[in-house]
Amino acid sequence: LSVACTVTFGTLVALLMVSLGPFWRGVVGTAIMIAWAMPAVTGTYVWIWIFDADNGIVNRTLMSLGLMHDPVNWFTNPVSFYGIVLLNIVHHGFPFVAITVLAGLIGVPKEMLEAAEMDGAGAVRRFFSIIVPSLKQVFAIVIILSTIWDFKVFAQVYLMPGGAGENRQVLNLGVWSYVESFGQNRYGFGSAIAVLLTLVLLAITVVYVRSMLKEDLTREETP
Repeated sequence: LSVACTVTFGTLVALLMVSLGPFWRGVVGTAIMIAWAMPAVTGTYVWIWIFDADNGIVNRTLMSLGLMHDPVNWFTNPVSFYGIVLLNIVHHGFPFVAITVLAGLIGVPKEMLEAAEMDGAGAVRRFFSIIVPSLKQVFAIVIILSTIWDFKVFAQVYLMPGGAGENRQVLNLGVWSYVESFGQNRYGFGSAIAVLLTLVLLAITVVYVRSMLKEDLTREETP
């Protein structure tokens, strides 16, 4: 879900940027690079503050609108907990997707898009019929890299209230391995979890390397 949301939002931002002029493209690019440069620890504490049960913006806004009467602790429920983690991951990861897809969009021949528009193809049809096939390798790379990065998410979970082991329902593989090893002194079990995570990442890396090699071979065969 994190990968899908990150790639989708990043692609939408890239489509927005490619339609802007040089000045506004620079403004938007600078804004998203600031989001990308923000450390994961800092970004996590910002989201914790936003959803804080006592002084968070979300609780205050919902209560002022009359949508709820009492503050809600969003970090005790696994669904809402990972909803916040999802927002945090997308906020930190979409700039890479946006910049990468933007670089690919600039290389798509404008003549093809203009011809499709003259033939009556709408924006959605042009995107799926021309842009997606042209950027197939770009999307493959950003999806695989985003998957690898999201599997290794640690700070976004560990720093959340309850994410350091107090609420074991919200542990992912990386945090679970750390908690078992250094929190419970069960180094064998923690190592087993780490090995499992490594095998999963190795399998994803093999797919990534094969995609890169396939792209290189395609470029060499293109006259």
